[in-house]
Amino acid sequence: MYATARTVGISEGMLFLKRLTVRLPPITGLCLQKGTNMQSTAKTAILAINTGSSSLKARLYNFGSPDSPPDLLITFKVEQVGQPASLIKLTEQNGSSQEFPANHLADHGAAIGWLFDWLGDKPSYGPLSAIGHRLVFGGLHYSEPQLIDPPMLADLHKLVPLDPDHLPQALQVVEATGQFYPALPQIACFDTAFYNSMPAVARRYALPRALWEEGLRRYGFHGLSYQYIVDKLRADAGEAVAASRLIIAHLGSGASLAAVQGGKSLDTTMGFTPTGGLVMSSRSGDLDPGVMLYLLTQKGLTTEELNQLVNRQSGLLGVSGSSADMNELLKKEASDPQAAEAIELFCYQARKFTGGFVSVLGGLDNLIFTAGIGENAASIRLRICQGLAFLGVEIETELNQANAPIISSQASAVTVRVLKTDEEVMIARHTYRVLSSDKTGQTN
Repeated sequence: MYATARTVGISEGMLFLKRLTVRLPPITGLCLQKGTNMQSTAKTAILAINTGSSSLKARLYNFGSPDSPPDLLITFKVEQVGQPASLIKLTEQNGSSQEFPANHLADHGAAIGWLFDWLGDKPSYGPLSAIGHRLVFGGLHYSEPQLIDPPMLADLHKLVPLDPDHLPQALQVVEATGQFYPALPQIACFDTAFYNSMPAVARRYALPRALWEEGLRRYGFHGLSYQYIVDKLRADAGEAVAASRLIIAHLGSGASLAAVQGGKSLDTTMGFTPTGGLVMSSRSGDLDPGVMLYLLTQKGLTTEELNQLVNRQSGLLGVSGSSADMNELLKKEASDPQAAEAIELFCYQARKFTGGFVSVLGGLDNLIFTAGIGENAASIRLRICQGLAFLGVEIETELNQANAPIISSQASAVTVRVLKTDEEVMIARHTYRVLSSDKTGQTN
């Protein structure tokens, strides 16, 4: 019943980076009317979908006006999609939560189909106005949130090799959504869009110029999270703080750092794909290119085996040999030397890249921790910051243990903050802005 995203092998080369001339036949789920202004007094229901490699999160929001925060109506989450241990959790605005066995959901299309069926039995939530999707990669040509149409889908299918762990699932959900809501606007919100301001020198690899012109460059990821943090900082602390020299550490299952000044990205740790940069839960982070050549030529790995190695068998999992979960590693650190090594490497690399970004910024005013590890692992924050004492970073132990919004001491030369990120509300905001721009009209 559900459309399945086509996968493209890594060996198909670099031509996928050029803008395609191939056009898909019309997809009825994405054919939209234009020219209808939104009514400022009407509630606008936006469903924000965040598709992970083996998870799916969605939230339903009601927007009353551009200047007021939206009301969160429903939170929907599925972990380990397609696995026997998977479970649907759904929380409504009144705080009531329900859990449903999900082992019958074979893929992400089936997971979002379950939610649509559930919504169909709840007329009190009213008709949806639009659906916004997080898409990890936008390539050279998609640098802002915009309406999804058949030409865009054709392009995005060709970009699957850049993120085979996220993009196929996201496209599957887009196509499944078109099956359920044929006339509903769908908006793509790209993680890579935040890095439009990144200087060419920070994007460039020292490779032949022809590859740069084809699009082989550093793109950066986690952009929706970083944009949310900048906006949140502006709202909470003012424009001057948001415009200051920031290093934002998005430390979760995927991990990266971004150097930001004036609200714009100057550099980031992830590059051509989300595999680069810091040590992550199961991704390797940066590797000498010679390592890849050795694994291909001397160890005889296929391209798919290499992809599995660097994306699903490395990082904390690979070094520890036991777990990709930072909480689990911290629990057994004292008795498991390999777990301790994995934690040490994670913190070491975070400190190392932070030091490099200080030179990019010409100093540092605010260091911000976010995402699952960044928001909740006090001992990891402490270990990273202890190596930054030369910058004048001082942590207040009690504040750090409490995950307080500011964990630095009054004497610290750098303000160290802990901010909860929210990619879903960022998706919803982008979607609402696209609808409000009169580029698309509302259809039910």
